Amino acid sequence: MARLKLFIPLLLFIALVGFLYQGIYDKDDSLTSALLNKPFPAFSLPTVQSAETNVGKQALLGEVALVNVWATWCPSCQVEHPYLLKLAQQGVKIIGVNYKDDRAAAQQWLTKLKNPYVFSVFDEKGRLGLDLGVYGAPETYLIDREGVIRYKHVGVVDEQVWLTKIKPKYDALKMNTAGTVQQDAG
Repeated sequence: MARLKLFIPLLLFIALVGFLYQGIYDKDDSLTSALLNKPFPAFSLPTVQSAETNVGKQALLGEVALVNVWATWCPSCQVEHPYLLKLAQQGVKIIGVNYKDDRAAAQQWLTKLKNPYVFSVFDEKGRLGLDLGVYGAPETYLIDREGVIRYKHVGVVDEQVWLTKIKPKYDALKMNTAGTVQQDAG
């Protein structure tokens, strides 16, 4: 019986490792957004480039677009940035939401790494992010011509994510035949 007691800490450790592994590596694609299939929240924010230039929801209307939540403090944002540049060069309209960041750092980032955004609003206090239900950066929203959120991706947008998850929905919206709307957790 005494020897059995020696194995209890080991069994507890194994159970804990299994629990943590499941929490880290099991992808739960069921994160829900209350805004899916609803209009993008109203906002009026300055751009990253100019504190005097305010942009509102009207600037999102008219074209299918991606709205990308990013920040200079976000290492994953730096990973996805080159792919966003590639998408922008291919004609994909991308609007940025610079989330809880420093304006000077954001301006330097866009100058140094190049700017994939048609414009990027400066959400210094994170109010637009709060209205969107942002978990953290990066997050990308696909919106239709009327400014309705049709898809949300949490995490880095790379070639695989674009081709398998976002592009089919983007193309369907461009053709005005929106398909099944979903959300993804990365």
